[in-house]
Amino acid sequence: MQDISNAEERQRNLDRMKMRATGLLVLMGIVFIVARAYEVQYPWLGYVRATAEASMVGGIADWFAITALFRHPLNIPIPHTAIIPNRKDRIGRSLGNFVQNNFLSPEVLTTKLRAAQISRRAAEWLSAPEHARTAAQYITSVLRGAGNVVRDEDVHALLDRTVVEPLRQMPIAPVLAKGLGLLTVDDRHQQLLDRVIQGLSRLVAENEALIRDRIAQESPWWVPKVVDDRIHQKVLGGIERTLFEVAEDPDHPLRHQFDELLADWIVQLQESPEVIARAEAIKHQVLDPDTSGRLAASIWSELKEILGRQTSGSNDSAPGAVARGLSALGAAALEDDALLEKVDGWVIGAVLRVVEQHRGEVGQLIAQTVSSWDPAETSRRIELLVGRDLQFIRINGTLVGGLVGLLIYTATQLF
Repeated sequence: MQDISNAEERQRNLDRMKMRATGLLVLMGIVFIVARAYEVQYPWLGYVRATAEASMVGGIADWFAITALFRHPLNIPIPHTAIIPNRKDRIGRSLGNFVQNNFLSPEVLTTKLRAAQISRRAAEWLSAPEHARTAAQYITSVLRGAGNVVRDEDVHALLDRTVVEPLRQMPIAPVLAKGLGLLTVDDRHQQLLDRVIQGLSRLVAENEALIRDRIAQESPWWVPKVVDDRIHQKVLGGIERTLFEVAEDPDHPLRHQFDELLADWIVQLQESPEVIARAEAIKHQVLDPDTSGRLAASIWSELKEILGRQTSGSNDSAPGAVARGLSALGAAALEDDALLEKVDGWVIGAVLRVVEQHRGEVGQLIAQTVSSWDPAETSRRIELLVGRDLQFIRINGTLVGGLVGLLIYTATQLF
């Protein structure tokens, strides 16, 4: 329903315009009567009379046409009048078909959605830390609420059915080969090796005392401590020097060996029956019912614990791990135009599939809604929406009719 105050204001504006259009028509009638009365005495009034006469014809014709849209003029049931009340259902069906075919067509939706750049806007919004924090709080709250309602056994069964079982059925060797192949693109495996080297260097530095103790334990009792210290320095220095050389030299032999090792793994995972069978055996051992059940329970328990920490710390000023991850995801997406375009394609495809399935229902909803309206009320609503503008047609018809009448009368006098 329309807002009452809005409807009242529209009604006042409509009545005001009707009075203006009717007042102009009445004025033309008065001018016609006066000019007709004195035309014999003043012949030039013939131009005024012709103008006023044509103005009345144009004004009355437009009044009839506009009134006929909403009701019977003068309450006379003239055929093809009161068009909106009498053809309300047909108008509803036509309106539904119009919306369905012109606003929900795949071409229109694709153009609008692509121009909207949904993925870029979402990534820009998400990259802001305060927005990422808001999204993280909402996500964790929803998931935590769901976690409190859903039984653990149901989640375990769902994970086993939707995640673990497909993995059991999927040949693992081609997946591993493809993953290793992707890892070697743009030397990403060397970047991974750099991180491993950094981690090993830090690990060696942090556990120097443990290495020293281990050397002392493995050394015979009769070896002096000075010798143990020298061995410790040699071992530790050799490890650190090797790690440093590999890290600093992009052409180090160990890097080439790593390249060859990955390439050999990829080939064997694709071509060697023994390696493929071994990979399948390991997969089945990892994904046996007992192990996968414990894994699912562990994942779900850890997830609930993370969600609990995120929710309890939602009021902290520092962003949590989920918020940081979302913000980093948004920032990374902004730097990858190909990814944004692909996400837009997914969104557009999903929207088009949903709309295509329910496009007809939208048209039916519009038609049924209009059909349920009272005819008189429907006519009143539409008149309130467009009636004020239609009164300008009456005014224009009166003025244009007068101008045409003047031109015709002038032409008859001249010729």
